[in-house]
Amino acid sequence: MYVERASRLPGAVVWTNTPSRTGAGRVLPDGCMDLLWHDGRLLVAGPDTRAHLPDGATGPWAGVRFHPGTAPALLGVPAHELRDRRVALADLWPAARVRRLADRVNAARDPASGLEDLALRQAAGTEPPDPLLRQIVTALDAGRSVAATADALGVGARRLHRCSLSAFGYGPKTLARILRLNRALALARSGVPFAETAARAGYADQAHLARDVRELSGLPLGELLGRAGQRGE
Repeated sequence: MYVERASRLPGAVVWTNTPSRTGAGRVLPDGCMDLLWHDGRLLVAGPDTRAHLPDGATGPWAGVRFHPGTAPALLGVPAHELRDRRVALADLWPAARVRRLADRVNAARDPASGLEDLALRQAAGTEPPDPLLRQIVTALDAGRSVAATADALGVGARRLHRCSLSAFGYGPKTLARILRLNRALALARSGVPFAETAARAGYADQAHLARDVRELSGLPLGELLGRAGQRGE
């Protein structure tokens, strides 16, 4: 079962997931990165461009999902280097430090709280994210084109692309597409008819929505909505 709550770290979400069966839980792209705990180990989930399917690992998971664009500064790694990857935190930070952090998380009252404390300590020693990153997400999530976003924010197309690769893991067009998918899924899950969902989310028509959902999630829209929604490992 997947459960989440708002984190004390602004914009982040703390979650736990205990898959009911091997292979359960399709992770859809959302522009985010996660700090993960599983079986006593610390890992990082990079930004996805397609649905991530679990590799069969069983047992409970916990995670902190960071607001789009905020994790690279905390981890010290550009997002595009982790795109579509799950890596051990010890591959990014000194192994001895990660062992100490893992011991602290494992000794916490629960792994999710231990991860949240780790993220809060890391954020306290890191410069806050560039406000431009949140502005990019806000503009694209409102349905603005990449060109209109660049103009509105007063940045050139090349700078916007470089910034997006480093902060989100992919260019602004891909980020806009992923944000549009999540807008559409939120509408459809609330009961909005598919044709109206397509129009309100910014698709050309319902067929465009169906193609995008299948390509990014690997499932038809109706089947995807019929599954238990969860965002975890």
